[in-house]
Amino acid sequence: MGVGKNARDRRVVYQWSFKRYQHDNRAINKMVERAEKVADGSRPLKKDRFVRFTDTATEVDWALVERARYLAGLKGYVTNIPQATMSGGQVVAAYHDLYQVERSFRMAKSDLAARPMFHRLRDSIEAHLTIVFAALAVSREAQARTGLSIKKILQTLRPLRSATISLGGQQVTAPPQIPDDAQRILDDLAAGGH
Repeated sequence: MGVGKNARDRRVVYQWSFKRYQHDNRAINKMVERAEKVADGSRPLKKDRFVRFTDTATEVDWALVERARYLAGLKGYVTNIPQATMSGGQVVAAYHDLYQVERSFRMAKSDLAARPMFHRLRDSIEAHLTIVFAALAVSREAQARTGLSIKKILQTLRPLRSATISLGGQQVTAPPQIPDDAQRILDDLAAGGH
């Protein structure tokens, strides 16, 4: 991890990660393939990163590819917090926490099937936000207890149904058939998880 500084009292904390390096290399390889196809004329030019134009030809900009490979795995985090207040590692951790918050909101919209709501009254807006944050808190706790994504939990538990049948003046409740994987999730939720 390195630290750079610029003239506006901001600093950049750099972090290299092997996982990001692998991801970046896969992305670079795909971009090189597209650039080679543009250079040989088998693909039209779009917003291709590694394409260079000369007076006579379109070609792959191998110097730019080499620079991208040299920087693969590096990520910079810009902050105005002084190093005495927050170390480089703490800056990276804070950005990762921010990523978790952003991931939670993506999860809320997709996995919880949240839809836009249009409220005019303050009480309605506050009630809606309370419900959304309660659902988010419950889903994060369910993930922590089971070690599974909320999507997997919902896919496994959603098919479970019970039924109440009225026969001859009596009501009989038929419990759901619970498969082993669903039972493990229910046990983890009840017990508090790992």
